Amino acid sequence: MDAEAVFRIEHACARLIRHYANLNDAGRWEDVADLYTEDAIFCRPSAPDEEIHGRAAILSSFLARPGRMTCHLVTNIVVDVASDREAAAFSRIVLYQADPAPDGPVARHTLAQPLIGTFTDRLVLLKAGWRFSERRGSLTIR
Repeated sequence: MDAEAVFRIEHACARLIRHYANLNDAGRWEDVADLYTEDAIFCRPSAPDEEIHGRAAILSSFLARPGRMTCHLVTNIVVDVASDREAAAFSRIVLYQADPAPDGPVARHTLAQPLIGTFTDRLVLLKAGWRFSERRGSLTIR
């Protein structure tokens, strides 16, 4: 595979990771779930040993969460291209959380201190584009 093809895959996978964070912060759970393969595995950073299996179960887990406002900052994304259809990625996250604003879109930071963690991903190319086949989170600083 030539350098330009590797660059295009790295860019597409890094974009997927950033897009995921934006959809998550917007509470667009169906769109978040659509970024996973049908048989994907997901582990939340707050529960790294609890595997959620399958897109439907991943969607259910997001729908079951209590309401909150979030801001995920994603950085240090490194994508390792295995082939034209498979890649692995590592990224760091910082999560800010707040209770939902009672009278508007802006909330005070009222929940715990920011959380810092990581995601280790396995990515595959489908007809719909790059998707997570595995997404494992962990917390490094609570």
